[in-house]
Amino acid sequence: MPLNADPDLHLASQSPRRRELLEQIGVCHDVLAIVVDEQLHQGEAPAEYVLRLALEKARAGRALRPDRPVLGADTAVVVDDRILGKPIDRDDALEMLASLSRREHRVLTGVALVGDREETRLSVSHVRFRAIDAAEAAAYWETGEPADKAGGYAVQGLGAIFIES
Repeated sequence: MPLNADPDLHLASQSPRRRELLEQIGVCHDVLAIVVDEQLHQGEAPAEYVLRLALEKARAGRALRPDRPVLGADTAVVVDDRILGKPIDRDDALEMLASLSRREHRVLTGVALVGDREETRLSVSHVRFRAIDAAEAAAYWETGEPADKAGGYAVQGLGAIFIES
């Protein structure tokens, strides 16, 4: 964002990828450090979960900075209706990659914009991974990329090599 430029909106996310996407489409924005409880509610479907979190982030940002609309988003990788969050450690990441190997999963992204009114949208992508062997998964972990990524991989990074379709 240029110095002294007023943002078009506030982004309630510290995700570098979300910032890049807004920059690519020319949306002037600033970033709000918003923390919400990301605990899955009992009986909550994955789509409801990502939409709820996106809306909670946007609402929290709007309460903090009501001068502009606030964009919130949340992404989840879902296999067999089970949400794969960010891996807690190496073993968890390797287990996630093994569960995705040779399988299709869904990547759900909930997006919320809160201003004078509230709007939400859900994006669903179906992703199929090729076979991933244990050594390849371990080498991927060593790159550091999967450590803070839902499902233990980054489609826009080195993790793209696992995608068959």
